[in-house]
Amino acid sequence: MSRARIRLATAAAAAALAIGTLPASAYTAAAPGAGVSARHHQSQPQAETIRQIPLQGAVNVRDLGGYRTWTGGKVRQGLVYRSDALSKLTDADVTTVSGLGLTKVVDFRIPMELQYDGADRLPSGLTTTARPVSDLGLYGTLVGAIASGDPVTQEQMLGGGRAEAYMRDIYRTFVTSPENRAQFAATLREIADGGQGPVLYHCTSGKDRTGWMSYVLLRALAVPEDTAERDYLASNTFRAAYDARLRAGLKQSGRMQNPDLLIPLQEVRQDYLDAATARMEADYGSFYGYLTQGLGLDLWTLARLQNKMVR
Repeated sequence: MSRARIRLATAAAAAALAIGTLPASAYTAAAPGAGVSARHHQSQPQAETIRQIPLQGAVNVRDLGGYRTWTGGKVRQGLVYRSDALSKLTDADVTTVSGLGLTKVVDFRIPMELQYDGADRLPSGLTTTARPVSDLGLYGTLVGAIASGDPVTQEQMLGGGRAEAYMRDIYRTFVTSPENRAQFAATLREIADGGQGPVLYHCTSGKDRTGWMSYVLLRALAVPEDTAERDYLASNTFRAAYDARLRAGLKQSGRMQNPDLLIPLQEVRQDYLDAATARMEADYGSFYGYLTQGLGLDLWTLARLQNKMVR
């Protein structure tokens, strides 16, 4: 075997170990404890800065870099950004985004969201790659509920725990839907590509589809599970003021008597994420199984991802 192949094989094994487990065929070569979850390998500081990119027309734009891994590395900054929709960017925002040096923008929104919210406003020469991930009709349900203006209808559609159940079902489809898995996998492969420059991906609020994508990427890079969860839950902090203004506007306009019905749809919650991870473990046995079987990523891709994203 050539030295290059040996280096790549070593990197692939390191990638698998970083995720917390190796495939069964590699157990005999793994170091003791190779199957232990990354959650149990946390010696780095717990309070790490979340790097928001302040914009006027989008409130949940962040650089995913800066997190420490339990293997002793650190996720490189300036390579991957997560965001809410970019359709309302101001001219000043577009200038700020231009400074990020993006070479690809991936949009997880479905066509109906684009119809109502508009296409991204991007720097000249940069176009959006449409990669829709299903929301199980949530956006249409939300539009219909608000448009009805009927408190009884809105309560019937969103009250009594129905909104929360809807969100848990959506998160499960991030694992169960072949179409959704293909979209996430394609994005991870592009990020892993050494020839690909900085990437930004987003949905409408930058919290659910984008939140799951970010959670998966961070864990694949050996960022501890609880750190990846904190990054996911941080959307509540960044979106709180904007979402509160939206609810106040709906009440003031008379379109919703009880706009707090929207809170379960506006927030991210640990139990939503848990619904996806529980489904992942039930279907694939582990996070590593989801990456390799569910998303179809081989060890070489995971090794390239580690090599590019972690220093």
